[in-house]
Amino acid sequence: MKKRKITKVLVANRGEIAVRVFHTCREHGIATVAVYSDADVASPHRYAADQAVRIGPPPAAESYLRASAIIDAARRTGADAIHPGYGFLSENSAFSGEVEAAGITFLGPTAAQIAAMGDKVEARTRMAAAGVPVIPGSEGPVEEKDLAREAKRIGFPLLLKAAGGGGGKGIRRVDAADELAAAYRRTTSEAGAAFGDRRVYLERFVHPARHVEVQVLGDGEGNGLFLGERECSLQRHHQKLVEETPSPVVTSAVRTQMRDAALAGVRALSYRGAGTFEFLYDETREEFYFLEMNTRLQVEHPVTELVTGLDLVAEQIAIGEGKSLEGLKEPKRRGHAVEFRIYAEDPYRGFRPSTGLVRALRLPHAPFGRIDACLREGMEVTPWYDPMLAKAIAWGRTRAEAIARLTTLLRRIRIGGIHTTVPLGIEICRSDFFRAGEFHTGTLEAWLDRPALPAVPPGALEQLAGIVARAQLARRRPVGSEVPEGGGLWGRAGRLEGTGRKARP
Repeated sequence: MKKRKITKVLVANRGEIAVRVFHTCREHGIATVAVYSDADVASPHRYAADQAVRIGPPPAAESYLRASAIIDAARRTGADAIHPGYGFLSENSAFSGEVEAAGITFLGPTAAQIAAMGDKVEARTRMAAAGVPVIPGSEGPVEEKDLAREAKRIGFPLLLKAAGGGGGKGIRRVDAADELAAAYRRTTSEAGAAFGDRRVYLERFVHPARHVEVQVLGDGEGNGLFLGERECSLQRHHQKLVEETPSPVVTSAVRTQMRDAALAGVRALSYRGAGTFEFLYDETREEFYFLEMNTRLQVEHPVTELVTGLDLVAEQIAIGEGKSLEGLKEPKRRGHAVEFRIYAEDPYRGFRPSTGLVRALRLPHAPFGRIDACLREGMEVTPWYDPMLAKAIAWGRTRAEAIARLTTLLRRIRIGGIHTTVPLGIEICRSDFFRAGEFHTGTLEAWLDRPALPAVPPGALEQLAGIVARAQLARRRPVGSEVPEGGGLWGRAGRLEGTGRKARP
């Protein structure tokens, strides 16, 4: 690969990932350029860069998805590299090709690699040829007339999946033959609307199973590095909510098999940049199957950074400059890291989106914690883009220690004015199933659908009101007046918090 020095990076994205990339660039003395839409005029990512360029009105199709506007912004500012972040154009092969045709380094894979892995049918074919285990399914896209025959061969339950899809979209479970036709029509319609590609294929539904992914780096010359696996099974509607590394159930033997499979895929593609091989893992049989490859930096990349000590954005830049991975040793992985995604949603009202002004904000610092965010007091959370506001990540010498630190980190976060998923994160961290590491891809949704709390007993609210009133009276007593032993109700409650005991009035 031809070597070239990168001096200025434009991030073709917004929010926390843009801020994250700017941090690394600043550490390496690389100038930065932000792009923003009219909805993001006051967004912190705009001011985190050395320069900022407006690229259009709020709709993503008229701003962050306008490849021509982004490449023009790079030309005008003299940026010699573009980092795509994740989402938007990050896995758009045409965009990658146009960037490099303009003489600008694309900090990601080649257009051909993105196209090959973006087509889920071609990806399955290529990985099977490379010796990577794939889930039994159709050999290619399926027409409606062939549905019954293919479904009978694969067996129920099965999944209808969009050939050009990704990110958990365009997937529908089918449990019986009489559901096929309707499911096919809905899935092809959704796939056409979301990806501009109505093709679908069939895949056996493996359940219960875990979603385990493998982080790799490739230098474009067939050399690769394995950076460990990540456990991503806690999902809602195929969208990840909690990620950790290492997986609590992957054995050393299975980890070695996953490593070998992923690196075989890297060699088969001569892959360039950071990438993730996603596997479905049947822990009872210790078997895993290829799901898809994400040809970009993942949202959950911080957990890998914390256990390896590598800056993955810095590695992307170095590979873009021509770094070879030949002969390099895999970094040692230390300890355990857990991440929770913070969304502007109300988890107790069906994950209803929450928009409005951030009226109060506290993002705590912690010795072994990290918060990747793009937030400030007074900023408006709009409905235009993905609702993810931030990610809270914690490292520990053991899994239990990492979870305890993440719980503390989440408890100290304050985002006022809007609803967020922070309280849900605390609940998950304290749940028995999570602490025990006993879960699969269906666990979180089943847990969220558990019966509501029993009805409040008659008179309980009145009793609580009396307790609060007495506490308020106690706070108004003059200096020197008697204070209940232990500092009053709220003082005792504060000291007992986290001990499992309850304060008594």
